[in-house]
Amino acid sequence: MASWVTGLLASTGYAGLVFLMFLENVFPPIPSELIVPLAGYMTRKGELVFVGIVIAGTLGSVLGALMLYYAGNKLGMKRTCELARRRGRWLTITEKDVQRAKHWFDRHGATAVFLCRLVPGIRSLISIPAGIASMRMSTFLLFTTAGSAIWTAVLAGVGYVLAHNFRKVEEYLDPVSWVVFGAIVVMYLVRVFRKA
Repeated sequence: MASWVTGLLASTGYAGLVFLMFLENVFPPIPSELIVPLAGYMTRKGELVFVGIVIAGTLGSVLGALMLYYAGNKLGMKRTCELARRRGRWLTITEKDVQRAKHWFDRHGATAVFLCRLVPGIRSLISIPAGIASMRMSTFLLFTTAGSAIWTAVLAGVGYVLAHNFRKVEEYLDPVSWVVFGAIVVMYLVRVFRKA
């Protein structure tokens, strides 16, 4: 998978990075923890520029976050809970999960948006309760952009620092990334069938 991501980034550049980060936020098939360090590695080869990676990665993250924000805002609390009740099996969330996320967001607000953008696994999900709560758009964009920019810069920095050993890292990363992707799919299927 690592070779596929680097191939895509080599052929599409920053536009590919925006697309992958958008996709990672809306439906995380490939984690940013794989995408951005590979882009950071490419700065050492002169194929990408560090600032460009941070801008493109942040833009993709924010676009994905906006999509989830608007979904939460459009549905509202009542319909989101109803959706979790009816389709929660496929979404792997329960009504209780939605209520808990909303309650946590209500207590922490903007801080929750900023901090959650730095936490793998829930980076994009915080956008839904922010939308449900109709968080002011300027505040949402400010804290989402700040958290996403820091996250992207740190991961790109890791890729840049590891560049000298990246061929070795890539040898292990490629099969491991496929295993992680497979594990995500298996965990999803287990959750779906457990709720059956």
